[in-house]
Amino acid sequence: MTDSPPVLLYDGTCALCDRSVQLVLDHERSPTIRFAALESAVGQSLLDGCGLDASALDSLVFVEGGRCHVESQAVARVATYLAAPWRWASALRLVPRVLRDPAYRWVARNRYRWFGRLEECRIPGPGVRARFLDTADA
Repeated sequence: MTDSPPVLLYDGTCALCDRSVQLVLDHERSPTIRFAALESAVGQSLLDGCGLDASALDSLVFVEGGRCHVESQAVARVATYLAAPWRWASALRLVPRVLRDPAYRWVARNRYRWFGRLEECRIPGPGVRARFLDTADA
């Protein structure tokens, strides 16, 4: 797991999460990050490897270098892979987690109400399909 490309696990039915994945695809400096829905078999396997329970999880999970980052730390780590100005969000790491994680959880709790819910995970287009580890589940 330490030599594998980083993987962003996201809620496949969350419109905000879907937009976040699209933002990463559009602004990543080089196509490094792989993606999988938390609900997929691949997502569940990675969560098990992280010791995380998907049913108790309300967060993006970023698996990088054998480490699993959740909540605001996941956002800050993903931002390091993006081009400016999006990369600047990695500066969130300078703010203590005790302050930034409650803000993250507040958005996470309200994401369906504010941004909506997708009926199902979107199937990625052919240009990026190989970066989605769970397309075989779809």
